[in-house]
Amino acid sequence: MIRTFTLCLSSLLLLSLSCPGQAEPRGPASSPRRSARAPAAKVRLAGNFAREPNEGRLEVLHNNTWGTVCDDEVDIKLANVVCRELGFQSGVTWAHSAKYGEGQGPIWLDNVRCDGSENSLKDCKHNGWGVHDCKHTEDLGVVCTVERRPDQTARRGHSIALRPNVSPSPQWQSNLASRRTAGQGYYGNGHPQEIPSFHYQGHGKVRIEEVRLRPILMATKRKNLITEGVVEVKHAGRWRQVCDLGWTLNSSRVVCGMLGFPEATQHNAKTYKKIWDSKVTDPSTRLSMMAKKKGFWVEKVHCRGIENSLSECHAQLSIPRSPSPCKNGRHAVAKCIPGPQFARISSGRPQAPYPAVPVRLKAGPRLGEGRVEVLREGKWGTIVDHMWDRTAASVVCRELGFGTAQEALIGACMGQGTGPIHMNNVQCTGTERSILDCSYQDVPLYTFKHNQDASVRCNIPKTGVESTVRLAGGRVPGEGRVEVLLEVGGRKRWGSVCSENWGINEAMVVCRQLGLGFAATVHQDTWYWTGNPNAADLILSGTHCVGTELSIQQCRRNNHLHCPRGGGTKSAGVTCSETAPDLVLDAQLVQETAYLEDRPLHLLACANEENCLSSSAARMNWPYGHRRLLRFSSRIMNLGRADFRPKSTRESWTWHQCHRHYHSIEVFTHYDLLTLNGTRVAEGHKASFCLEDTYCPEGLQKRFSCYNMGDQGISMGCWDTYRHDIDCQWVDVTDVRPGDYIFQVEVNPALDMAESDFMNNVMRCRCKYDGHRAYMYGCHAGDAYSAEIEDLFEHQRQITNNFV
Repeated sequence: MIRTFTLCLSSLLLLSLSCPGQAEPRGPASSPRRSARAPAAKVRLAGNFAREPNEGRLEVLHNNTWGTVCDDEVDIKLANVVCRELGFQSGVTWAHSAKYGEGQGPIWLDNVRCDGSENSLKDCKHNGWGVHDCKHTEDLGVVCTVERRPDQTARRGHSIALRPNVSPSPQWQSNLASRRTAGQGYYGNGHPQEIPSFHYQGHGKVRIEEVRLRPILMATKRKNLITEGVVEVKHAGRWRQVCDLGWTLNSSRVVCGMLGFPEATQHNAKTYKKIWDSKVTDPSTRLSMMAKKKGFWVEKVHCRGIENSLSECHAQLSIPRSPSPCKNGRHAVAKCIPGPQFARISSGRPQAPYPAVPVRLKAGPRLGEGRVEVLREGKWGTIVDHMWDRTAASVVCRELGFGTAQEALIGACMGQGTGPIHMNNVQCTGTERSILDCSYQDVPLYTFKHNQDASVRCNIPKTGVESTVRLAGGRVPGEGRVEVLLEVGGRKRWGSVCSENWGINEAMVVCRQLGLGFAATVHQDTWYWTGNPNAADLILSGTHCVGTELSIQQCRRNNHLHCPRGGGTKSAGVTCSETAPDLVLDAQLVQETAYLEDRPLHLLACANEENCLSSSAARMNWPYGHRRLLRFSSRIMNLGRADFRPKSTRESWTWHQCHRHYHSIEVFTHYDLLTLNGTRVAEGHKASFCLEDTYCPEGLQKRFSCYNMGDQGISMGCWDTYRHDIDCQWVDVTDVRPGDYIFQVEVNPALDMAESDFMNNVMRCRCKYDGHRAYMYGCHAGDAYSAEIEDLFEHQRQITNNFV
């Protein structure tokens, strides 16, 4: 018995191994009574992506050429006829606006009208073969039931013409399994068995690519900043109206967020209804004609108000079995509230004060971008990127007067912060007014590092300021001679900018206005760039920017043109960059290493030659006597996203014979001792004779070294240390009386080199000098505290340290 079973099993194994594929079942091919071949199908379902066999773009065969069907005046009866012709039991729904991709070739049928009893699509009424007013963006799609007709099951291979080599997708399985009853869904058309789930899933979604407001009121048309109008969305490469049936203020809030506005308000519905009624009843208007086309509409948009974009809301292109689109409705209207920094954009005056909120964005290359920092207990700190998402990012953006978030960025994408890390595992619902209202966890000291700082990129309004400035003659779009559009003599004209006093702040404003990031290089000679002939004349001089302006036109300037340098080849220019370095001084190291030294004059000859001593040193009897010096070490870290390099190339470095080294930057840092009211009582400065990578964390390679006149700079993520025992690393306090002072160090004080953030270039400490010893405490970066705490710092001693 066992032997027989083994022999049978061996035979089965041999048979299975000898078959490379599945065995073909015996069928009519081996039978002498082969049935006649079925006629070729006249309709088929096609698609440009993976889909189920029972759905696709409807194509018909005419004159031996496959073509598409326009989606005008379609109803469920047409879908039923097509699906029965293809061998399915009935139709589920149809899809407008090329949901399954745009077809090719002719559009054979338009305005197809079926009564449901036809055996074939060709039996339905239509305009005639090839007679239409459509484009392929209006190609019709059909969805049939999964169940097949009983009489078609045996020979379905001949009765259905499907596009081959298409893998099925499960999108409609869930839709068919989750049909809603009347009153439970978002559609409410009374036909629950024929309502597909058209909200955003898989390939069945309404792909809203863009959104815009089209102003129709004269008062809104005149404004530079469009805040109110008819909502239009772009789907399948075509702009469409949104039906206002089911449209609420929550949906308007989502639209406004996408357009860069934090909130929405109610519009004047009566005014818009009056305009709609007058245009729809007039047959000569385009609106009266287009409103009758289903492909003109997106219907049943329903948002909760917490979505980041309309693509997250429920929507559908049309309502099945509805004889006309947007029945008893009209186009949706939204009215947005601009953030405070944009409220006066049309006036041409400087922007409104930045909103006083406990959150800010740092080191972002463009407006509305940056590392997120929050204010807690008077100190600014960062957020850990664990669980950081667009919902939380949108709360930050709205709080700052922007729209919703385009992206929630992780991994210190906008550079590393300094100071404390305040929040971790931030989770928001989207309804919060402030990021501090969201759920989060406190971060114990030294738990996380700043390489996990969260950042954000917000939607900002289209102000149009980018069209009032341009760069001409550059090799790449991010560089060139600056040309601005200004009103001169009652008319607007293009012209160049005087390079007198043209600096990094002005260049930063131009680059940000153009959306090109940071200003990497400022050019005061542009002979190598040819400007536009219509902008050869100078029209702007005396430009002075703070750096926070939205446009160069908002900066202060001369009322009358005055430019001693002249224009032409000496016009202002700029080179923009997506990334920039960011220098930050280690405040804790300054506090820990400060001490007093009485140094003999005969050891200070070279320092005196470099002006590192107070002016009273010149009246001393050299080389006898000494100077009292407040010495300290400084560590300058590059926490930005680019290497920090000197402005001058090595060919223009200055040789100092006494110290026998080159200075790549004449004044790299300022050291000042100030009274509590800000009066300078002692000062020092440090020339950059050796800008190099003293230390780089693990994983980063040192790239800059001063040895043998090597390249100078500070690599991204590395730092350069100036020890307390080298010349000029001090403040001469010989003439200073005992008392309480503020010790201040400023890196890159003249703003000669570009950085992503200049606010953290200053470090401040409280200093108590009793005539014999000096005490440093409360050292912190200049932007580490709130304005109130900074005011207390200048008048009180009780303040905690800020660890960088």
